[in-house]
Amino acid sequence: MKTTSYYPVIMTRDVATTTDFYIRHFRYQALFITDWYVHLQSTEESSNNLAILDGNHHTVPEQARGQVSGLLLNFEVEDPDSIYRDLVAAGLPILTPLRDEPFGQRHFITADPNGVLIDIIKPIPPSAEFALHYVGSALPPDA
Repeated sequence: MKTTSYYPVIMTRDVATTTDFYIRHFRYQALFITDWYVHLQSTEESSNNLAILDGNHHTVPEQARGQVSGLLLNFEVEDPDSIYRDLVAAGLPILTPLRDEPFGQRHFITADPNGVLIDIIKPIPPSAEFALHYVGSALPPDA
């Protein structure tokens, strides 16, 4: 299967609030807007897209309708420290404080209004123990 695009779609009960959250805190812009679906694109990277969908819309199979659960969005960034400061100042919940992990990440975790977890990550050199688990060029730089 040749994929021409890939992006997550967050099912929610409140399309407007969820859309506003990602526009305000994560620098998205709306490219398509209805009351039941909004397609967002990063203002900094056009290949970074996200959609917001009313989880009870008739296009969602009946057995799958509702609100998203069990989802974690990873955003790899250049400067997690400044984003952390901005989101703390904005009053977002911090579920995991900013820290370095031995498996090769500097990160923190917040959540959107639906409880979707958002992990803000910068790859860093892993410990020697975890470096052995990386495959070839997947090892973070400077490791």
